[in-house]
Amino acid sequence: MEKDEFDFSSTKNSEGVQDNGFEYEGQGTGAFTGGADGSENYSGIYGQYAADAAGAAAGAATKVTVKKRGVGRKIVAVILVVLLSAGAGFGGGLAALYYGQNLIGSPASSQITITPSDKINTAEAIAAKVIPSVVGISTSTEVTYQSFFGTQKGVQNGVGTGIIVDEKGYILTNSHVVSDGNAKEIVVQLTDGREVTGTVLWNDKSIDLAIVKIEALNLTAAELGNSDEVKIGSYAAAIGNPLGLAFDRSVTQGVISGLNRTIAVSDGQQSQVTMDGLIQTDASINSGNSGGPLLNSQGQVIGINSAKAQTGEGLGFAIPINTAKPIVDEIKTKGEFKRSYIGIKGGNVAEYLDAYPEANLGTKTGVYIAQIYTDSPAAAAGMKEGDIIVSLEDKKIETMTQLISTLFQYRPGDTVKLSVIRNTRQMTFSVKLTSMDEETGRPELPQSPQ
Repeated sequence: MEKDEFDFSSTKNSEGVQDNGFEYEGQGTGAFTGGADGSENYSGIYGQYAADAAGAAAGAATKVTVKKRGVGRKIVAVILVVLLSAGAGFGGGLAALYYGQNLIGSPASSQITITPSDKINTAEAIAAKVIPSVVGISTSTEVTYQSFFGTQKGVQNGVGTGIIVDEKGYILTNSHVVSDGNAKEIVVQLTDGREVTGTVLWNDKSIDLAIVKIEALNLTAAELGNSDEVKIGSYAAAIGNPLGLAFDRSVTQGVISGLNRTIAVSDGQQSQVTMDGLIQTDASINSGNSGGPLLNSQGQVIGINSAKAQTGEGLGFAIPINTAKPIVDEIKTKGEFKRSYIGIKGGNVAEYLDAYPEANLGTKTGVYIAQIYTDSPAAAAGMKEGDIIVSLEDKKIETMTQLISTLFQYRPGDTVKLSVIRNTRQMTFSVKLTSMDEETGRPELPQSPQ
């Protein structure tokens, strides 16, 4: 399904690659367009105002533009990306990574109590507790690119990080680390030296999260914290594989320097998605850290590292762990995760007002509904095109990404209260969620009798 996306403040470098000043902390391929959950990120309803709105959007206090290093530009750009993020190029696949799969290994204990005294001792204790749960993820993805000889096919190798969230082999990482689910081969490197084939069970580009499953014994799961309790100024540590596996499981520390940050992620082509609600840290995060844990002083995972400033130091961003918890829990218990669907297509009110500040919508934030799908939960509830969603179950909704993330906390079959602004008046609707077909992005149809 096509989605029009904005790119308010990007430029292009000499290689023709859009450079927005930020980058993902691992390799990723293809478009990162966001959307899903029946609430697609659709900005085309606002018209062609991107150029006029450039100054306003670029000057927003907490909104920055981020570049995803992807594939599909010149071959020189692709090679540069691979060298920076993976240390490998086209060809060969991952054959060198397979030295046999010892699935037994030795168990490690994560039952370590950390009593903070000073930063050095805290970092040492965190490393002892969490490093056994941190994995390296090597991927091989088939790509096509244009060269002097026309369209060519190749293999892009990448390296990222993941964190074991269950002893049965469930690993949480970024969607872009596994090429948004398109990786042909995935090899997971455990802390004891074992290398095990991984399978993507679930991924979602709109929130940049994925779950990989491996079959191995004696795994150590990390302890998940509560990202809602994170405070600005509190201690933070990051563990990952910067610059590839040569510096695997590096530990850095700092503080939480910001909360609820909003960044616009671009793949360097035409696609862009806004990610918000992010945790900002000054703990050093480098290429290859994608999918690694951001930790509190107790060694609990409070976020999944995703992006950093390309030119400015001390600007790293992590996805709050509470976004991933309901997904992890359902996949662990049911083996799959079905997204809840409300059946709308819309965009962010704030972006509309950037272009048309004189518009009176009755609110400065929220999700403008441009289209409601026939027979969808939103249609059945009586919602209309032009409504602006401002809250879901009393949780304030300011952006499309926030709506998507909040919907992950509810299951198909649940009935939720959606508050909307219609013609500057607030109204509330009860919406019964249905499950979403991952292929079509529409409600799942009941199975025909056999």
